[in-house]
Amino acid sequence: MIPSILKLDAGGLPVGWIRWQSAVTLYARRRVCWEAGDERFRVSGGYNARTGERSSVEIGSIIAVADRARRFAAGAPLLTNRTLFQRDRNLCLYCGMQFAHSALTRDHVVPASRGGGTIWENCVTACARCNHKKADRTPEEAGMKLLAVPYTPNLAEYLILSNRRILADQMEFLLSFSAKKAHL
Repeated sequence: MIPSILKLDAGGLPVGWIRWQSAVTLYARRRVCWEAGDERFRVSGGYNARTGERSSVEIGSIIAVADRARRFAAGAPLLTNRTLFQRDRNLCLYCGMQFAHSALTRDHVVPASRGGGTIWENCVTACARCNHKKADRTPEEAGMKLLAVPYTPNLAEYLILSNRRILADQMEFLLSFSAKKAHL
């Protein structure tokens, strides 16, 4: 099984993850400007009716494409529980204990019912017990200390958080764009 391919813009900035089928299409349309990374994959297609030869293309794990790809239209990456929990390393940011994904909840630091937005800077990972204890209050009102400041991941960090099967060369490339390398 071929993992996701890291797509870059022509200038070398990360854009997103694409499936190998999309990468093959980009190669066929001659949209790939250059490649990076060590990993390569050979994809075989059908047979030519006239010659009997089988078509194939070799694709890189990191490809730069000349197109008008958009990164974050709204300026921030999509906030999902999975990426939030990964950002916080499956730690409850109130008690500091690590939990399985299924035992975690999203907590709004300033409760949504009190005007707190569902944005990266207002959401943290919490265990069910701490989230219930905090209830509809701020951490200060609940007498609970927040162990880390919530932040919006940059594009490279978000791409790391959003893919479960990152190849070593892809990870190395993305970490070179991360301002918070030590935290990932």
